[in-house]
Amino acid sequence: MGKRSIGELPVFDFLVILVLGSVVGADIADPEINHIHTVVAMIGIAILQKIIIHLKLKHRRVGKLLTFEPIVVIYNGKFIMENMKKISYSIDNVLQMLREKNVFHTEDVEMAIIEANGKMSLKLHPSKESVLREDLSIYKQGKNFELPVILDGEIQYDLLGWLDKSEEWLIQQLIALGEPNPELLFYVGFTQNQQLIISKKHQPTDQIPPIEH
Repeated sequence: MGKRSIGELPVFDFLVILVLGSVVGADIADPEINHIHTVVAMIGIAILQKIIIHLKLKHRRVGKLLTFEPIVVIYNGKFIMENMKKISYSIDNVLQMLREKNVFHTEDVEMAIIEANGKMSLKLHPSKESVLREDLSIYKQGKNFELPVILDGEIQYDLLGWLDKSEEWLIQQLIALGEPNPELLFYVGFTQNQQLIISKKHQPTDQIPPIEH
């Protein structure tokens, strides 16, 4: 399995650990069980796991069958709801992962990918990337953060109230942007410069590059 933490294990390797734990646990729970059967089962599982690893390294198709494919959840600042449903990630999950990477403005994201281990890989738009130390440690200034005023078609009235905005104001802003029906919107963020960032529930996916192992 290599030197990886539990959170980084592919699905098959994690299942192997669970099966081994179940076999050993059953043996410990019943001292009258002949230990030779447990030993044989553990050896068999270990051999099977080694064979599967060998096949995964030799044949990419086998690896694709046994692990999740990386999948794009944000592209050019827009959430891809269909892809998020495929991996059962909610918009709250993705927003939390963005915050953990110090990203508070979805429009800054060029592409966000959920990898096979469940972690997020992130690529910001070039204009939003920090300048490196080689560039005299100067960092570009961007918008600070945005607040979600619509999540999965539902208006967040508490945040609207905190922003001192009304539902009527929000609807008028959406109409001006050509989106009169909030129920068709997956995410709407309100930025500090008074802009609305919109992701529809059905974003076109033909421009998204295919991501594979």
